[in-house]
Amino acid sequence: MTTAGRGAKVPARWRLLACGLLLLASCSQEPLTAADSHADMPVPKRSSHGNFSTTKVDGIEVPLRLEVKAQVPAELSDVLAFYRAELGKRGWQEKPEGAMVAADRARLTFASPKGPGTLKLGRAKGETTIELVQRNTEAAAKANFLPMPGQARLIFGYLVPDVASLTINDQTIEIAGGVNHPQMLDLPPGTYPYALQVSGHRLRSDTITVAAGETWSLRFDDDDRKSDQIY
Repeated sequence: MTTAGRGAKVPARWRLLACGLLLLASCSQEPLTAADSHADMPVPKRSSHGNFSTTKVDGIEVPLRLEVKAQVPAELSDVLAFYRAELGKRGWQEKPEGAMVAADRARLTFASPKGPGTLKLGRAKGETTIELVQRNTEAAAKANFLPMPGQARLIFGYLVPDVASLTINDQTIEIAGGVNHPQMLDLPPGTYPYALQVSGHRLRSDTITVAAGETWSLRFDDDDRKSDQIY
């Protein structure tokens, strides 16, 4: 004799939960799309956080540096594929130099239509973090902010009447007081300790790390930021 048994009944609340999880899984697999398909600096539409900043100098309308920081609830591999596709549409050419891709972080360098570009991805709180930077070579050249080939450039000045001096890389540079006297110094890539003295008293000691082709501004005020990358 053959008997047929009935399957166990699943409570309605568990069926709803299973359907919800299935729907969430299907949503997470949807391909990422750009929030603005015409933006020069694309950001995924599903980003949970985003911040856009520019670096400009007096007399030059075009920014020297554009930066986008964002977070998106998606896998790093999906975000990486999104940017390779979107940046390729905008004429960015990926370069092999300095490229690094791992399960939890990635760094790519590009030659963009306006100048060097970098993409850094990471993971935080279950989301992928994004840092996309584009530098405008023409604007930096107009501002005289381009370092010598293979070098990095520091720009610094002082705004109070006292005479100051900056000691860095085994040299001391006098900074005239009274008005803003921006000065420039090109250095090989590396990490440098520096010290600022005002009227013979040390005001600040710190270190700065610079890479070839970058331009940084040293800040000597009370701001917590001691340096800013401006190109």
